[in-house]
Amino acid sequence: MSTTTGTVYLVGAGPGDPQLLTVGGAAALRRADVVVYDRLVHPSLLDLAPEDAERVYVGKQADQHTLTQDKINGLLYKHALGGRMVVRLKGGDPFVFGRGGEEAEYLIERSVPVVVIPGVTSAIASLAYAGIPVTHRDASSSFAVITGHERQDASESAEREPGAAEERRQWDKIAQGADTLIFLMGVESLPQIAQNLIENGRAKDTPVALVRWGTWAGRQETLVGTLSDIAGKARSAGFKAPAVTVVGDVVRWREKLRWWDSRPLAGKRIVVTRAREQASALTSRLLELGAEVIEFPVIRIAPPPDRYAALDAAIARLTEFEWLIFTSVNGVHAFRDRLAQRKMDARTLFGVKVAAVGTATSESLLEMGIRADFMPASFTGEEVAKQFPEDVAGKRVLLVTALEANDALPAILLERKAGVEIASAYETVLDRGNESEIRRRIQEGTVDTVTFTSSSTVKNFVTALGPEPPPLASVAIACIGPTTAQTARELFQREPDILAEEHTIAGLVEALVRYYRER
Repeated sequence: MSTTTGTVYLVGAGPGDPQLLTVGGAAALRRADVVVYDRLVHPSLLDLAPEDAERVYVGKQADQHTLTQDKINGLLYKHALGGRMVVRLKGGDPFVFGRGGEEAEYLIERSVPVVVIPGVTSAIASLAYAGIPVTHRDASSSFAVITGHERQDASESAEREPGAAEERRQWDKIAQGADTLIFLMGVESLPQIAQNLIENGRAKDTPVALVRWGTWAGRQETLVGTLSDIAGKARSAGFKAPAVTVVGDVVRWREKLRWWDSRPLAGKRIVVTRAREQASALTSRLLELGAEVIEFPVIRIAPPPDRYAALDAAIARLTEFEWLIFTSVNGVHAFRDRLAQRKMDARTLFGVKVAAVGTATSESLLEMGIRADFMPASFTGEEVAKQFPEDVAGKRVLLVTALEANDALPAILLERKAGVEIASAYETVLDRGNESEIRRRIQEGTVDTVTFTSSSTVKNFVTALGPEPPPLASVAIACIGPTTAQTARELFQREPDILAEEHTIAGLVEALVRYYRER
């Protein structure tokens, strides 16, 4: 055991949206040995920690605790004594009803170094995402944040008397103390809150809003009413925690200012099956448009079985070729890396014409300093061959592609009397991960769309879900192009619901937006 005491970082994870994590919080996570996290922490934030970091869940709900507060305190202390860097990751801000003050106090009393990294509190962010400003010069010049309930926790801490916290809430002062009142953790006690405010001078028709799962893509819901009817509306709608309650005239601005839930894909739950290293562009765009993205990478990019032997041999004879065709970004990256292995660069392509299938492939070539001589308007293999800018008869063509690539392009080039050589730059292999989670969500009806960006993603998706996959009748199937769509038809025995007109990530996103706009 280390003789040096580790430091505990109390980090506010923000209200849910991973983009609201602070720079300081992200930096702490990247150096963590242990992450002790709560229920309201977005799962993707845990990916920022090193792979070998220990992850400990201590989430609490109103009706159950994974660990009591005393045990959480002891857990932090134990890991710190072992000389480990501990990140205590707490939803929202650790010092806004997060019991961070108690944890810091416990650790400091035992000489454990503590660093506090504040977070964005749900008291403000959830309302902002619902289009409700906590202050507005025409409605509110002050706001107060109040706990919606006080647990009788004398059993957890002998220093607190039963009911002492509840007695601190002076409703006559709370009701009139600020223009905007924000209650955290108050859904269960909403009838009592509304009654107490009315009895202490707040008008019955004062606007009220509940924001559930605020800032969480695909989960955020907002319910609007008044002090006199909000409890009944919440009961009828089955509105459950976690939710923030806001009381005041600022609620009237929601319809004018709402932006989060008015985006074109707001609330849609979309599965991304691309390889993890390629998913970021699609994922980030879907998130910007309001979707909840469920990453289920079913393929992994791997070296070809020949360990680049064919590609290396072709690179050694590049001057023999008139044309070099790249069919994907992965092929460009592999080609670039193999050039570097031989201490070569783009100058090696002097005199060789280059074709790029797809805008992303063309952009990857530009990053190498290579401007494509030809990029077809349509990105299928057949169209590439049909649109080729010159007669290929007698020309030597090197095709840099995936091991399992479609045979249409080389077949047509061969028909046209070209000398075609194929060099496999990579292969896509099955990547298994959270298939049980995807299966559960499909069965529960909490998946709206599954996106496929290649035939491999379709095949591997089916393989990953096993011989008895959950029914996909209520799930929309979205394909990036006709080849992918044909594979989907064969394996799902149905027509894809969404097909991109432009066979790119941007085209796929546009097709998704159009599909949901027209429904």
